[in-house]
Amino acid sequence: MWRLDRDALLCDLAETYNIYDVKAVPVSTLARLSCGLRENSRIKLKMSGAKLPFETMVMIGILDELRWLKWAKTKDAQKNRKQPKSLLNQILNEDKVTSFATAEEFEKRLKAIQGGNK
Repeated sequence: MWRLDRDALLCDLAETYNIYDVKAVPVSTLARLSCGLRENSRIKLKMSGAKLPFETMVMIGILDELRWLKWAKTKDAQKNRKQPKSLLNQILNEDKVTSFATAEEFEKRLKAIQGGNK
């Protein structure tokens, strides 16, 4: 944790345990307290590679569904226009969709991804 992001760990220790001088606390105690930090602490989010805490992602997902349900009752929805984009996908940068006009285009792209000879 210390090597990954010292500042994040120091902030978490100060916020959670009111430890402002880590040199005054035994290393074994710091290690134990660091492991006990909540899952949405700065350092644990960084360790897991998560962009957001799980609870926040769930709330944004619920908001996406509510926006879609509201849109589904509009005239635009009847004509399949102006569908709301997923906020969660935009935040997580997963809103990249590739489409193909023909099966041949798909096969060509698949071969390129797989290395060409597969």
